[in-house]
Order: sequence, then C-alpha cells, then structure tokens
Amino acid sequence: MSMQEWLRPWEDDFVPSFWSAKNAMLQAAGTAFERHGVREGQQFVLMCLWQEDGLSPGEIARRLGLSTPTVTRTTGRLEASGLIERHPHPSDARLVSVRLTEKGRSLREALNGEMNALADRALRGFDEEERHAFTRMLDAMTANLREARTEDPRSGEG
Repeated sequence: MSMQEWLRPWEDDFVPSFWSAKNAMLQAAGTAFERHGVREGQQFVLMCLWQEDGLSPGEIARRLGLSTPTVTRTTGRLEASGLIERHPHPSDARLVSVRLTEKGRSLREALNGEMNALADRALRGFDEEERHAFTRMLDAMTANLREARTEDPRSGEG
C-alpha cells in the first residue's frame, strides 16, 4: 500500500499530497547533496555560516528554528567531513564558534546550484507568478502552524 493510499482517510487530499511532496523533496535533496559529501539538512547550517562565519551552535539553531542539540549533532558530522571546525568562542568561554574550512567555503557555489536546480525541478511547469504565489502560500502555512503551537485545536480558539 502506498503512502498516499494509507493516508486517504482524510477527507481533504492536502495532507497526503503535502506529505508525498515533502518526502519526494527530501529524497531528491538527499541525492543532490550527497554528490558533494553533504547530508540533506546540513546545507542549511552551511548557508548560515556562508552568511556569517563563526556563529555558535545556539545561534545557528535560533536562525534555523532548530534545537541546539540538533545543530550540535549536525556540526559534529560536518566537522568529521572536514567542512567546519569548532573553536573556542572569542567572547564566551562556555561556547564554541563554528567556522567554515576552505572545503566548506568551496561548496557554496555547488550547493547553491543544486538548490536552484532542485527548486526548478520541483516547480517545473509553474510560471513565475505561480512560483511566487506558491512560495507565499507555504510561508503563510508555516506561520499558521507556528502560531498554532500555542492553540488547542480542539477548542477552535487560540
């Protein structure tokens, strides 16, 4: 039984369709990034560091909306791959500073190209207006779901 067949009890096709698209995107991204020795998800940590090198794991986590332990595990893997190094933080001895290696900096163009190709592949057949509208809808959905963390969905109010 396929994932979409298993999820069919929902009256609306949104949940199975979104779940299927999310999984297809994760698989395609994993394949694209593995060509460069990067596991899917690690590119976002690298993106933070390309914008501002030397961040602490906590700051990376805050910027990405992740937990610090998740970022700590990810930076450990990136360090083992030779893409980043951890150094004592310059102003707080309790923290570490995550810095790109030359190898990590050199992946910027290749991974940006992979992300652009992945977006083009995912949105094939969408015109520019539809791409922008879809992105706005996803942003609105994200905001709705983040806002809903404090709401009880059973009560119908926040």
